[in-house]
Amino acid sequence: MNVSGRAGAPVARRLGLAFALLTLLIALCGTGTLTGALLLESRHDRLTHRVHPAEDENLRLANTGVSAQRSMRGYLITGDQAELDAFRMARDAIPAIIDDLRGYGVVDERELATQQRQLQAYLRVTAAQEHAAPRSERAAALTREATRRFEEFQATNDRVSDRLAAQGNRLEEHADTVIRFGVAGLGVAVVAAVAVAVYTSMRTTRALTRPLRNTERTLARLTAGEHSARADEDGPEEIRAVARSVNLLADESSRLLTVEQERQRLSGAARETGIRIRDRLDVDYVLDTACRGIGEVLAADYVFILLAENDRAEFPLVRVWSAQRGLLSEEEGRSIPTLPADVVRDHYRRGTVWLLTDIPQYTSDSRPIPGAPGSFGETGMPAENRAAAAELDLDSAVVIPVGVGEEPIGAVAVARTSSDRPWRPVDMEIAESMASGVGRALHTALLYEQESSLVEKLRALDKAKSDFLSTVSHELRTPLTSIVGYIELLKDEDTGPLNPPQLRMLDIVDRNANRLRALIEDLLTLSRIESGAFTSRKTPVDLCRVVTSAADAMRPAADAASVSLETTCPEQPLVLHADGDQLDRVLINLLSNAVKFTPGGGNVSVRTDQRDGEAVLSVSDTGIGIPAAEQQKLFQRFFRASNATDQAIPGTGLGLTIVHTIVANHGGRTEVHSEEGRGTTITAFLPLAGTDHAEGAA
Repeated sequence: MNVSGRAGAPVARRLGLAFALLTLLIALCGTGTLTGALLLESRHDRLTHRVHPAEDENLRLANTGVSAQRSMRGYLITGDQAELDAFRMARDAIPAIIDDLRGYGVVDERELATQQRQLQAYLRVTAAQEHAAPRSERAAALTREATRRFEEFQATNDRVSDRLAAQGNRLEEHADTVIRFGVAGLGVAVVAAVAVAVYTSMRTTRALTRPLRNTERTLARLTAGEHSARADEDGPEEIRAVARSVNLLADESSRLLTVEQERQRLSGAARETGIRIRDRLDVDYVLDTACRGIGEVLAADYVFILLAENDRAEFPLVRVWSAQRGLLSEEEGRSIPTLPADVVRDHYRRGTVWLLTDIPQYTSDSRPIPGAPGSFGETGMPAENRAAAAELDLDSAVVIPVGVGEEPIGAVAVARTSSDRPWRPVDMEIAESMASGVGRALHTALLYEQESSLVEKLRALDKAKSDFLSTVSHELRTPLTSIVGYIELLKDEDTGPLNPPQLRMLDIVDRNANRLRALIEDLLTLSRIESGAFTSRKTPVDLCRVVTSAADAMRPAADAASVSLETTCPEQPLVLHADGDQLDRVLINLLSNAVKFTPGGGNVSVRTDQRDGEAVLSVSDTGIGIPAAEQQKLFQRFFRASNATDQAIPGTGLGLTIVHTIVANHGGRTEVHSEEGRGTTITAFLPLAGTDHAEGAA
């Protein structure tokens, strides 16, 4: 039998035939083994349950007869009644033994009947012996007769025993024969089964391994990057199916590889276009670069960009690019109709790319476009749009709305004029990606344009404000100088003597005039700072002298407010390369703030020291302090602490701004340590003359 079948036979058929043959051989082995076992069982059953028990019963019959004969002789010799009783017991057991022997069915009935007759003949003689007197002549004669009869029985019994023994030997020999032939047959069957299994496995293995190795080598080549490798479709049907599947997967992998390579190429080109688009925050530049880049990357014939404009009912075209002519002029672009706003907004809400194919079939009449957004899907394209599409010979288009948030800011449409170049999924994916980038760039550019316009307006407004402050401050300074001059003339009594109430009034007017002059100076300084005209004329200045001068100038105000003013300066000079007037301004502002925010009975101290090549100037007070949450705003212009405002302490919030600016202009820094209700310490660090900090500040 050809188990393997033809070369292209299915593996299932090969294995089925092999397993069928093996099953048949196993069944034959099993049947033979079972038949032999049944034969052995029957022989063993006959031997153990019939022949051997029959032998035992036949021997028991002989022994019982011998026992009866011996007991009768003993009675006839001795006259002992016990011997007679033993005889009778043996005699009575003989019929049951014969019945048992007959029940085994292995003794010939004729021989069994002969033994029974011979025993009956013997027993008839023994019946006469029972009535004969022991040791008498009659007893002796009957004994001889009985002996003859019993010997006949014994001869027959011996023949039966021999026949039973011979029958047992035959059964044992037959069982041995069955065992020998059964083992031999089983061995032959097992050898045949093993031979068939080996033969079938070798044929099947050869039929499977060769094409499988071929397929395995093909997979290894594909895994190593040899995408042209293909498996030979031979061998069993299942292996051919596996080879076909491998080849199909290899074909699909090659296709996907080609698509991925194309995607990477388009993505790289789109990325470069995106980088160019983001080079400048200029709307016109973004539109021009986007149009050109999208058209070149996607090999389009036309690119249209539309932008929303003042809630109009349509989205006007702002750029049109042609593969043949490049960017069209503004006049040519105006000849192309716009898209209805509802089409763009509905499409934007859908959040998907709209692919419109076979455009010519929709340009002949106003039939609705299936699946189109807005009015295009309800009433079809307007007449002017149909005419424009026909004039431009458009065949297909991809439309992507762009925007940020819930409303679109425009749309990008990419069109082709030939049906031979359909839009692939990768083209639509790249188109959507590039349109999204254009949308973000346009949004940023538009915001920048709006912000730039707003900044220009704010700068103009700020300049006008600064000019106003400068002009007003200069205009206020002139009459204020006259007022202060006439106050000094009046106080000198050049126009006549003054009484005490008049002098007090003049003092009040003088103090307020000085406050107004300080405010005007602050405004002028702030105006110069904001306009960039604030400069310092730096010369060698002794900081200790400036501190002493400023403290002397502020002492009358401190005495009037019942605030003690203390100064601590080192013996050696602290020479700075600085503007002395501006440093004096720093100290006056710090001391005036300290005196102003310190209640009566408080203390203000000024301390100067030298540390790490810097002069350290500290002004401390025991005043109302500054809330911790507001300390970071302390140097902002016009900022005033909430506790100062609550207590109606006058001020403009410009003093510390000016202090911070002057210190920074001298290459220094300012630090504040304050605790509400316990006082404030403001420390300025200024570079000493001759240090790197001082030279850098100069």
